[in-house]
Amino acid sequence: MVTKVNCPTCEKQVIWNKDAKYRPFCSERCKLIDLGDWAEENHKISQPAQGADALSEEMLDALEDQFLQSNKFFVDSE
Repeated sequence: MVTKVNCPTCEKQVIWNKDAKYRPFCSERCKLIDLGDWAEENHKISQPAQGADALSEEMLDALEDQFLQSNKFFVDSE
């Protein structure tokens, strides 16, 4: 069965497969138009992230420690 989707920019039908170079868009032009719309903030995520709580200093410190442990490149050599 062939899966078809509508191009988000122009609504033209696009066959969804590994050979569709610009999927879900029909062309590079439609892909770039959509990218430009995001850059100009014409598209927005409608709702805030679920469970987005304010970060405390302790939480930020823990995140920073976790990041530095995972990314030794950023740690000063002693």
